[in-house]
Amino acid sequence: MEDIMQLPKARVNASMLPQYIDRPVCFVGKLEKIHPTGKMFILSDGEGKNGTIELMEPLDEEISGIVEVVGKVTAKATVLCASYTLFKEDTNRFDLELYNEAVKIINELPQFFPVGLPQHE
Repeated sequence: MEDIMQLPKARVNASMLPQYIDRPVCFVGKLEKIHPTGKMFILSDGEGKNGTIELMEPLDEEISGIVEVVGKVTAKATVLCASYTLFKEDTNRFDLELYNEAVKIINELPQFFPVGLPQHE
């Protein structure tokens, strides 16, 4: 799963997960629930729809708030997490609804937002 970090990742919301089975994605959402085993948690996206995140190992830290997950979509349309990042909202609130609108635009207009092209400096 380590090489997934090197691959281009589509930014998706919960509704888009079934379209990305077996592909790397980036999913941002608000933490709703952590499974008692610590190996799974639920994030809600900017539309209030839930995405399930599966972990290889149980969480070893407390998480809350907005989380960005990079991983691969499974056949069950869950995300097998390769890494996650907690967003700090100390001074500014992350606008998940606005982010979701951007994700939809990126996916509706792939000709303007191609995933996987080399970056030029």
